[in-house]
Amino acid sequence: MSIQMVLLPVFIQIGLTFALLFAMASMRGRALSSGETKTGDIALRQPNWPVRATQVGNCFANQFELPVLFYVLIALALPLRHADLFIVLMSWVFVVTRFVHAGIFVTSNDVRPRSLAWFAGVLVLLAMWLYFALRILLAI
Repeated sequence: MSIQMVLLPVFIQIGLTFALLFAMASMRGRALSSGETKTGDIALRQPNWPVRATQVGNCFANQFELPVLFYVLIALALPLRHADLFIVLMSWVFVVTRFVHAGIFVTSNDVRPRSLAWFAGVLVLLAMWLYFALRILLAI
């Protein structure tokens, strides 16, 4: 697989993370400039942001949990030349689950479908890691 094909889902996932960062920063900035939130209320990372800013902020923070295992897998698979079609296809499926999860998180925030989207991503990532580990350990 070409490096571009392997890295494109990574770049899309990173794009999602930056989009959430900018949305969070905008919401927090508006909360501070409107006086809804005072700097003293959040200076030590107290959870005193408005609900909507907290919702988007939590979604942003979530992009540094499960996706880290995705980034590590790709970072290992590329130089070891184990980033094949399965890894690329599953990368896209994983990224789609992250978009679904984030979409639910920043809109309805309905925990049941959000959890299902998260768990689908977990299963996809687990399958990717098992596939990668078996290929490495069995030298195939």
